[in-house]
Amino acid sequence: MGKTKGPYEPEYPAGSRVRIASSPLLEEFKRTWKFHHALRDEQLAFAGEISVVVAVGFYHGGDELYTLKGIPGLWHEQCLTPV
Repeated sequence: MGKTKGPYEPEYPAGSRVRIASSPLLEEFKRTWKFHHALRDEQLAFAGEISVVVAVGFYHGGDELYTLKGIPGLWHEQCLTPV
């Protein structure tokens, strides 16, 4: 949540290019994340893919949730890196 910009300030604004985390990191996140918007099994197939942020939403408390172009599901900030 808010790695560098703080809560309710998107790390990756709409239009940003991002890379989805590697398979091992996504699997670890899926296994250990106990809160809202868990990763779905079908999202794991997109590990390492590059996409563009089309929308950013915030869960109560400031967790950033991203919608990516052409890739299903909501993505947590922790599952993305800048390109």
